[in-house]
Amino acid sequence: MWHSYVNGLLVAAGLIMAIGTQNAFVLAQSLRREHHLPVALLCVLCDAALVTLGVFGLASVLAHSPLLLGVARWGGAVFLLWYGAKALRRACSRQSLNQGEGNGQRSRRAVLLSALAVTLLNPHVYLDTVLLIGSLGAQQSVPSAYVAGAASASLLWFFTLALGAAWLAPWLARPATWRLLDLMVAVMMFAVAAQLIFA
Repeated sequence: MWHSYVNGLLVAAGLIMAIGTQNAFVLAQSLRREHHLPVALLCVLCDAALVTLGVFGLASVLAHSPLLLGVARWGGAVFLLWYGAKALRRACSRQSLNQGEGNGQRSRRAVLLSALAVTLLNPHVYLDTVLLIGSLGAQQSVPSAYVAGAASASLLWFFTLALGAAWLAPWLARPATWRLLDLMVAVMMFAVAAQLIFA
């Protein structure tokens, strides 16, 4: 049991910690201190659900369905280009990131819907979280322990990222820093979208 748990923890940690669109979104929300803890919790719950689905069968369904992978690929590319354009527009404006979208802090619902979109419209989540982590988990002696380990890695990572970035926010609260972060988010979104389009 512990062997499966540790395998899930290590495999998920290695993939989750790679800088991706979900991490960039959590980082930006945390630096804004804009509903960052609910965003982190949502990311943990989504990861746990997707790993569970992957371990218990969805990985094999996706692996044999070019149509589903195609829908995820093109839908994700469109969303990432749109989100990257918004971040680029903020980076080129005089607004600082802590002013949100220009009208004060967004509602929790709006932020959580954006987090859900960043998570579920990103095809890499299906390739990494469902296919890779899920198919490895299906081979474990105790798959449920593997899922628990993967969920633990997600919990540790996203709450460390959210709390750490929120703690650093006062030291980074300069407009130039916020614009640089938005520029980095835009570049990341465009790079992932390009990978999807030209893959």
